[in-house]
Order: sequence, then structure tokens, then C-alpha cells
Amino acid sequence: MINNMRQCPALLVTAPSSGSGKTTITAAIARYFTRQGKVVQVFKVGPDFIDPMILEAASGRPVYQLDLWMVGKAQCQQMLFDAAGQADLILIEGVMGLFDGSPNSADVSLEFGVPILTVIDGSAMAQTFGALVFGLMHYAPQLCFYGVIANKIAGEYHANLVLESIKDPDIKTHYFTRDTALSLPERHLGLMQPSELTDITERLDLVADKITSSDFATLPPEVVFCAPTSSLLEGDEVSGALLNKRIIVAKDNAFGFLYHANIKLLERAGAQIVYTSPLHDKRLPEGDALYLPGGYPEVYAQQLSKNMLYIESLKHFVTQDKPILAECGGMLYLLDELETENTHFNMCGVLEGKAAMNTRLSAVGQQSATILANDTNFTVRGHSFHYSSADIALKPIAQSVYYPHKRQGENIYQRSSVLASYMHWYFDSCPAFFIHFFNQTLELQSNE
Repeated sequence: MINNMRQCPALLVTAPSSGSGKTTITAAIARYFTRQGKVVQVFKVGPDFIDPMILEAASGRPVYQLDLWMVGKAQCQQMLFDAAGQADLILIEGVMGLFDGSPNSADVSLEFGVPILTVIDGSAMAQTFGALVFGLMHYAPQLCFYGVIANKIAGEYHANLVLESIKDPDIKTHYFTRDTALSLPERHLGLMQPSELTDITERLDLVADKITSSDFATLPPEVVFCAPTSSLLEGDEVSGALLNKRIIVAKDNAFGFLYHANIKLLERAGAQIVYTSPLHDKRLPEGDALYLPGGYPEVYAQQLSKNMLYIESLKHFVTQDKPILAECGGMLYLLDELETENTHFNMCGVLEGKAAMNTRLSAVGQQSATILANDTNFTVRGHSFHYSSADIALKPIAQSVYYPHKRQGENIYQRSSVLASYMHWYFDSCPAFFIHFFNQTLELQSNE
């Protein structure tokens, strides 16, 4: 094989809409082949955190985002090329519906030549199922469709009705019944985290068993993956730039929304990662910087508020002017107060303000922010997805804009060495910014 080309079986699992069961089916296939002793590398289109956690539990390997805008084409290409050299199967779970968004799952399929497995909720239809399949296949004829799985089917008779309505004999088909045991529990931000499910292994094995007698129990055709024109790994601006820095990262059920790529960048830069649990630890460990990612602080607000020794140690950390990066749930934790289910809980009191949970989604979407620092404009990319609203007594130093519509997005706040926003940052979108920040060599300036 030519050095810049590798082959590996691959599928992109997509659907006509969110809620069709993409994650369940992707997890089922990943679990099935992992149990066969295969190395399965799973990716997720879009900025989601929770779906990758489920897919990681199914495959036993870290799941990375594969997004043409937030991550970029070159980095996506590099990750697929690397995976093709290590894995027996590459699975990519799409985002929303096949053609939803810009760029979308169909764009990823076309860009990298990955065939499509479509998951369709057939619970409320019969022969119309075939018309929907026909429409998806012919809306963009250049796409390559490999198979269709009918999900949430009542039984064998219903399955025959929906699957026999598909007119293309070359399309592989299968069905999953509407068994609650085959579904994964959800809450307001999506699926529950695997760490919160005591029976996650049994659930994954159960869905994997449904693949055994199907057309999908054999590996799909190989796809050729090419290396980008130049390697993106170990760039000069990253390698060794955080050598000997101890970066504390909050990670538990309350703060679990972490991109593996973010941690990988810090490690490539030479940083030592020290994990901490604001839920369970008695104090913050020793370190040079702190990263508070998003998660579910509202679900664990009472437990967080009662861990006063930890809060006091965090406040002491703030007085040392060490860098603290807080995003979404991490930012809520730093506020004075968080209201959830009509109850007010005291938080850290590092940032003056309070937040309250809403019954409806407050913000969602990918976005970028241009931040002025060191007399340079740094543009970082990421996304937001939250049900809360925050009232913070600080003037924002910058504000993000949504992609691609350029609507105003999330405020970005600074207090001393603390940088906070609802925005979830993707570090590789602007490595220099985060290297400077964690190195304490970033002089932030307001661009308002």
C-alpha cells in the first residue's frame, strides 16, 4: 500500500432526523465487532459529548469528533488516516438528520467516500418507509448507501411491511423492535452518561446481540483513506509548549463533557494532566492551571454545594492568579448561586452572578469567537448547548457568533486569571490561544 493511502472497512450511520436511534445502532455494531476481537474506532460528526461516551463504552476506545467546520477537513482526514492504520472497522455516527446543517453528515460521507447506513424510526409507518428510503437515496444521488435499519418496530409482521417496501434489492436491511430494554435512558441534554448507568454493559450486549443474525454481522467494504498533504501532529507551536505544567481537569458525573482531542493537545504540549472530582475530592490537587468543563452541575447541585472544603481550596487557587478555564457547567459552578427545581444552591462564588435552569433549550449551535489578547486576534471554535440562563455581573470581553448564520452567541467573561463562557472550546481550532492561556502568557483585552 502506498504510504499516504490506507484501507479500512467503514460506515457512516445516519438517519432522517434526531431521535431515530443512531447512537443505539452505532453502539450495537461497535459492540458486536468488538466482542469478535476486532478493533473498532468510532467517530462522531458534530460537537456532541454524550453520544461519544456511549460509543466509547461500546468500543472500548476513545471517540473523537469528526466535524468539517469545528475540527476542519485536514484534521478529520488525519484522524481517519490514523484510524485506518490501527482499526479493523471505522464507524462514524452522524449528527441530526443526514442533510441537516452545513456542513452535514452527507458532506462527511462525500468528502471521505464512506458508505451510509440509515437508521429510520418506523414506529408510526408501514409502506411509506420505502418512499422515505427512496427519497434519501435520490436526494443526493452521488451518495453511496450500504444499508437500512428499521428501528422501533412492533414485531415481525410490521418489519415485513416496512422492509419489503424498499425497492432496491442491493440495500442490506434489518430491524430493531421497540423494546424499552434496547433504548438508552435520556434527560434534558440527551442520553445519560454511561457512568450513571449501572447496567450499561448489559444494555450494550443486548443491542449487540441483535446484530448477530443480520446482514450487518459481516464487515462492510473497505474504504481508501488518504493522508493530508502535511502531518498535523506535533506542530512547532504545540510540542513541548506546556512542558512540566500540571493542569488540573475536573472530571466526574457533574463535569464530564470533555473532548478527548482537548486533553490530547495538552498532553502533546507536554502538560501533565491531573484529574479531580468536585463531587468527591476533599480539596483541589496541586497544579499550575485548572480546566472546568461542562456537564450536569444542576443534577448534582446539592452535593457540589455541600463540598465546602473543596470550594474553599478552589477559592484559594483563584487567589494565586493561576489560569482557570471554565465552560458551560464549569462556569455555573464558579457563580454565586445555581437555581434548579425551584431550589437555590450556593456555588463557589468566584464569579459574581447566578444562573437558573429553564424548561426549554436556551442555546444550541456551533460558533466561533474572536478574542483579542497579546495584541493579536485569536479565533477559536466550539459550540453551546444549555438549558440554563446566567446573570453575571461582569462586562464581557468578547462574544461568539453562530456558524453559519452569524447570529450573536455566548458572552465570554474574564475576572483576573479566570476565563469563562457558556461556549465549549475545541482547543485544536486555535492551539496558540490555549497554549498561551495555560502558560500564563496571555494578556486578554476587551474587543467590545
